[in-house]
Amino acid sequence: MINELIFFSHISILFLSLLGALRIGKEALIGLICVLVVLMNMFVLKQINLFGLSVTATDAFAVAVTLGLNMLQEYYGLKLTQKTIWISFYVSIVVLVLSKVHLLYIPSNFDTYQPHFVAILTIMPRIVLASLITYLIVMQADALLYNWFKQRMSDYVVLRNYISISISQFLDTILFSVLGLWGVVPSLTHIILFSYSIKVITIICAGPTIALAKRYIKAA
Repeated sequence: MINELIFFSHISILFLSLLGALRIGKEALIGLICVLVVLMNMFVLKQINLFGLSVTATDAFAVAVTLGLNMLQEYYGLKLTQKTIWISFYVSIVVLVLSKVHLLYIPSNFDTYQPHFVAILTIMPRIVLASLITYLIVMQADALLYNWFKQRMSDYVVLRNYISISISQFLDTILFSVLGLWGVVPSLTHIILFSYSIKVITIICAGPTIALAKRYIKAA
């Protein structure tokens, strides 16, 4: 049960950080979304066991990023949300390039960290490409989907977040699995089902965060 306890602590920290950033203002929320996207792409290779399922450690990040973008749209509109998606995509590319530059430096005889940097920053090109393409497609789709629900369900903020995030994260799971893991894992179907199951749990836990944001936080 250790991983499960860490998981619920993890998503609590993520959701509270989104609330804090939203309270500070749109600049803080945009900055936090960019940080979460970078961490999501960096941590995607770590495999963990949750509730008897083998999944990646970044499913919670994916839901948090989507929720953050939905919060941004709820308070500041579709145009800024779509701009933020491109900003975070650009930041991810810059971090990727700079991480490769960092590895090019020849370490001194006293350095003991180079092997660790190599292990962390040397990510399979296919995984990186799959993650970036998936992010760009899915987040743009979610922004348009959330805008559509917002126009038709203006009084049901929690419900439209549940629906839009559930749909977009299902698309995210399928796209990333096909682009990044096809031919690599024994069963793509199991990976999709397991990963999406964890995302559904995370999405359900996001409900109180959405309600608190709408009730207590005004646009800054």
